[in-house]
Parts: sequence; structure tokens; C-alpha cells
Amino acid sequence: MTVEKLTAKKREALRLDQWPVWECAPSTFPWHYDQEESCYILEGEITVTTADQTVRLSPGDYATFSKGLDCQWQVDSAVRKHYLFR
Repeated sequence: MTVEKLTAKKREALRLDQWPVWECAPSTFPWHYDQEESCYILEGEITVTTADQTVRLSPGDYATFSKGLDCQWQVDSAVRKHYLFR
């Protein structure tokens, strides 16, 4: 799992505004990635825990989750994110 802040130019190049939007109320659930996913957090706070690390995601974060990753999602406040599976 990688997390970075994107420049406006990079956001535009990725065409994030054309990606689907996913929303979720506060909750906790396990997740397995069958495909790589990239996402850009629009609103909310999420804590993602893997076997190796715990990462907190907040608005403006761009995260990539590798295929085969198992993790726990803790949605701390209602989240909206753009996402793309590859």
C-alpha cells in the first residue's frame, strides 16, 4: 500500500474527476483486493491496517492497494473517494 499527495497537474493527468465515486458510512470491515485499486480521498477519515502497517487516509490522499492485499478498513468518519480498479 502506498500513499501520496498529488499535485493539481497529476490529478488532472489521471482524470480523477471522471473516476467513479464510492461512499461509506462509519464502519469497520475486512477487505481483500482481487485487483489493484487506486483511490483519491475526497471526504472523511479511514484507518487501513495490513499485516505490515497501519495508515490513516484523509482528504487529498492518493492511495494504491496492490492485488492480493488483505486488510482491515476502519471508516472513522463518512468517506467519499474516487476509485479505479486495474
